[in-house]
Amino acid sequence: MAKRLSNAIDPFLIAMVATIAIATVLPARGGGLAIAQGASNIAVAGLFLLYGARLSFAETIAGIRHWRLHATVLAATFVLFPALGLAVKATAGPLMGRDLAQGLLYLTLVPSTVQSSIAFTAIARGNVPGAIVSASVSNVAGVFLTPLLVVALMSSVGTAPPLSADAVIKIAFQLLVPFVIGQLIHRWVGSWLIAHKSPTKLVERGSILLVIYAAFSAGMAQHIWSQVSIGRMVALLGACAAILGVVMTILWWASARLGFARADRIALFFCGSKKSLASGMPMAAVLFSASQLGIVVLPLMMFHQLQLLICGIIAPRLGRFRDEAPTAPPAA
Repeated sequence: MAKRLSNAIDPFLIAMVATIAIATVLPARGGGLAIAQGASNIAVAGLFLLYGARLSFAETIAGIRHWRLHATVLAATFVLFPALGLAVKATAGPLMGRDLAQGLLYLTLVPSTVQSSIAFTAIARGNVPGAIVSASVSNVAGVFLTPLLVVALMSSVGTAPPLSADAVIKIAFQLLVPFVIGQLIHRWVGSWLIAHKSPTKLVERGSILLVIYAAFSAGMAQHIWSQVSIGRMVALLGACAAILGVVMTILWWASARLGFARADRIALFFCGSKKSLASGMPMAAVLFSASQLGIVVLPLMMFHQLQLLICGIIAPRLGRFRDEAPTAPPAA
């Protein structure tokens, strides 16, 4: 039983909880906070450089040709998710409070994940090259679409500041420019990075932990934990589960109606149902004030772990039954 429990618990979840605890007890202040924020920015830029370096230009071109798959993933990420976010915020918002409800809406506006989307697609024996391109395109598009959606859907209630040219440039230089540089150096380092996944994983998780520490350090000055009760956290968890379940069901059903091959359905299912903590955290750090940041990113952190848990259950089952064509996602 102990062994099963240890296998079920994601070590990264433990690391995130530990980071929040450290920021609560020993928050960075003043110059220390500025250093932590600067280090997290550098780490995130390094992560997107690695993403670009792992993806060959030939794979990018080949994947782009499968435009129906990528367009559907983008529609799920930046249309379906925000629509559900607005609906759930309107219905469950009073139960979780205004700030958490706004954070819930924000998580629906960020791009898809890269690493986990590809990994789960591979486990389920789906279209891995298609997943690589779809997830990458989602992240590049998110550099522009997420800030615009934040302004369009969140500024009306004063949660997000008006979008400035400085914010767009900062996001582009932190995420898009490193990705392009990575594409340019792929011929020299791509093969090594594909064979050795540890550097990308280390930078990805390290950058997230740095952003979390900086965000909750700033949040401590605003007494973040006085705004979050157990009841509100339970309501938030239920809302995240509802959004994830509805998106997964719609994607699996719609992919069959659109005539996608099974391998493409799997890629769409995993790429279209994910939200990226690695992209969402640094964007939030640019788009929101330090006093808002901790509470805004809390729903995204919860959704991130929930999606990993559910997809970790579904992906092996899809892989085992790859020769069948179910009309609904396997039950978790």
